[in-house]
Amino acid sequence: MIQVGKKAPDFAAPAYFNGDFTSVKLSDYLGKWVVLCFYPGDFTFV
Repeated sequence: MIQVGKKAPDFAAPAYFNGDFTSVKLSDYLGKWVVLCFYPGDFTFV
């Protein structure tokens, strides 16, 4: 279970970066500060 103050589980997610779609893995940022944000309405074309 995910808890505040604990490490987030590794995951891969699609992302839009520098005008192109790419895949991002949390493990790529090991040892760096990371802020995770979730916007459930993004890219839904509602």
